Amino acid sequence: MEATLTFLGSGTSMGVPTLGCSCAVCTSAYDPASPNRRTRPSVLVSFDGHNILIDTGQDFHVQAVRENLRRVDAVLYTHAHADHVLGMDDLRPLSFAHPDSLPLYADEATATVIERIFEYTFRKVDRYPTSARVTLHRIAEAAGTIIPLFGVDFIRVPVIHGRNTIAGYRFGAAAYLTDMSDIPNESLPLLQNLDILVLDALRHEPHPSHSHLAKSIELVEKIAPARAFFTHISHDLDHDATNASLPSHIRLAHDGLKLTFNIRQPESA
Repeated sequence: MEATLTFLGSGTSMGVPTLGCSCAVCTSAYDPASPNRRTRPSVLVSFDGHNILIDTGQDFHVQAVRENLRRVDAVLYTHAHADHVLGMDDLRPLSFAHPDSLPLYADEATATVIERIFEYTFRKVDRYPTSARVTLHRIAEAAGTIIPLFGVDFIRVPVIHGRNTIAGYRFGAAAYLTDMSDIPNESLPLLQNLDILVLDALRHEPHPSHSHLAKSIELVEKIAPARAFFTHISHDLDHDATNASLPSHIRLAHDGLKLTFNIRQPESA
């Protein structure tokens, strides 16, 4: 079954242009058509009439309008940092279309933060009547935990994010691993036989909680997907200049990029 992976946002937590910065990349990003304009990181997985979001950052409303997104069937969360959860409230009008409620999936630590931030949504007493109609499902943190959604297995792939372990996800022949500084050995078997691998690649210089360009290239060569795309990109990396320096099977993602792939899980994965 063919699916589409849409990059709603490909930027770092501060976005590009970064406020107050006048570097060449940020200056170019004030042009809405520039591939250097990067909103906060999120992707949309679409298949068989269903739309699955991974993360809802502060820019979700703008991203959804840009992509004419009229329906969301489920949301998976990677972790609880602001650029991944603060757009949850913008799910409100989309959740009203669900006969029951819109399912959200997160590990214990992430779910606890979401419930604290959006207390008015999850309270049992005196709940605001137009709060998002969502149900928060806690998922196990183990590598290989499966979230079955509309006939497709979304598989939790733990990744290292500085001092924390957070969630990446595999779905069919694609995997999305944002906000990672390393990949633990236990996750590598879950990343075999990929068509598309999406990795964090923040900048040229090493960073304590994000992979940098050279390390991400090394990880791509180790995992050996057919194609790789880098996301969570800061203003240190110019889109065209960086792509010109990369191997042909590796590219920087950009906001609005759409990729097609097979979402059926390979037998050997």
